Amino acid sequence: MKKEKAVVVFSGGQDSTTCLFWALKNFDEVEAVTFNYNQKHKLEIEVASEIAKELNVKHTVLDMSLLNQLAPNALTRDDINIEHKEGELPSTFVDGRNLLFLSFAGVLAKQVGARHIITGVCETDFSGYPDCRDVFIKSLNVTLNLSMDFPFVIHTPLMWINKAETWGLADELGALDYVREKTLTCYNGVIADGCGECPACHLRKRGLDDYLAQKEEK
Repeated sequence: MKKEKAVVVFSGGQDSTTCLFWALKNFDEVEAVTFNYNQKHKLEIEVASEIAKELNVKHTVLDMSLLNQLAPNALTRDDINIEHKEGELPSTFVDGRNLLFLSFAGVLAKQVGARHIITGVCETDFSGYPDCRDVFIKSLNVTLNLSMDFPFVIHTPLMWINKAETWGLADELGALDYVREKTLTCYNGVIADGCGECPACHLRKRGLDDYLAQKEEK
């Protein structure tokens, strides 16, 4: 029987780590790819590398520093504040990021013989990012297949679930404590429960609190 191989787009955060555990459960062989786009917190890459090492997953880090040159944003520039004004995209949005990340993940996947690509994008709690929408993923899936004449399947395990349900998925995979203690979601570069102040930490904590409360009620 032919073994199925997958590549996970991996940042070392809550969502992508949950997706990594999901991939390990669903595929015979899994690799992870992380992108260095001159994000302020190089700790993100270190965390991703450490998690991949602990889970015995082959890990590739690709240089995407040109993205920072083209699309300055709050995740890469100290002079841009993290904010989300009504009717505007958040300052943490990076133009073209998921388009480029998934395209390069596709190139890598083809080279290693993996037709499955996993990403943690989500339309339920997507902060208004257009490149986290299901319609974008479906469109890109077709484009990647046509561009490389390869039968890619892009999987989005978190697309239609909220943060509480994402914690629930991690728990179902036996990884809730691991995800809570080892991942980096915080925009200010604080591992685990984070700084508690930035939008990413608020979303993460609210989801965890909701999930734990629901679990207690059962």
